[in-house]
Amino acid sequence: MRALITGGGGFVGQWLAGHLRTRGDEVVCVDHEVDVTDSAAIARVLQDEEPAAVYHLAALSHVGRSWSDPAEVFRVNALGTLNVLEAARTCPSPPKVLVTSSAEVYGAAKEDQMPLRESSALAPVTPYGASKVAAEFLALQANLAYGLEVFTVRPFNHIGPGQATQFVVSSLASQIVTARRRGERQVPVGNLSARRDLTDVRDVVRAYRLLIERGAPGEIYNVCSGVDISIEEVAAMLMKLAGVQLDLVTDPSLTRPVDAPVVRGDPRKLRADTGWQPEIPLEQSLGDVLDYFEEQVT
Repeated sequence: MRALITGGGGFVGQWLAGHLRTRGDEVVCVDHEVDVTDSAAIARVLQDEEPAAVYHLAALSHVGRSWSDPAEVFRVNALGTLNVLEAARTCPSPPKVLVTSSAEVYGAAKEDQMPLRESSALAPVTPYGASKVAAEFLALQANLAYGLEVFTVRPFNHIGPGQATQFVVSSLASQIVTARRRGERQVPVGNLSARRDLTDVRDVVRAYRLLIERGAPGEIYNVCSGVDISIEEVAAMLMKLAGVQLDLVTDPSLTRPVDAPVVRGDPRKLRADTGWQPEIPLEQSLGDVLDYFEEQVT
């Protein structure tokens, strides 16, 4: 299968490209050289490359930073998705399209509403989450109005080697490695009590390809483990794996204006339609992230 990945140079895009190639797919990656908010540019790429599948990953994805520039986040995430969908539907042979949304569309749901299902209420509390709600409805419209084979995914927190330090697990791992090497005793942290549903990026990208193969067009799928863990527990696991004990000191600048206390998803629909199961345990994921920063941190 010939596949095109927007945002192919990013964390998930690189892992997805590698996975698709191991499955025998021919992969074309586009990143910053093609602006998804430029409708003519993205249309040219799809017409030239003629993919059978498009994985639309290109987005401004840092939730916290979406507060500082909500207009740009909405422009890239919503308008960019519209342009990709329009380009796909006008191709002579329209490709299947996987649109990446986010668990942020559920907002700050209460603990008694867990696990979050695809039918759970949408109540985004961040500009990023609102931009992803818009992207989802554009995907639905493309399917209902034009019959485009679109699959929308709501990935929950995913982790793995190579993720930027603006995300919590990579941030903690990088700081722990640095502090141990420098003989420091403290690590600044944000909200340690938050509980999150974590999945290894290598399991996430397997789910994406399985959905292109076996998913139901027009449907939305959670991509998650179904288990939540506190950031404090994650930090403790990382320190144990790194062989160090550090003091975690709360830094108010690392907290968000609104932060859901618990996020846990229900992956049963994904499993039922594709047979997907997460294969990489959390401890292995955390160990691999630490190993990555052992090589990166000087």
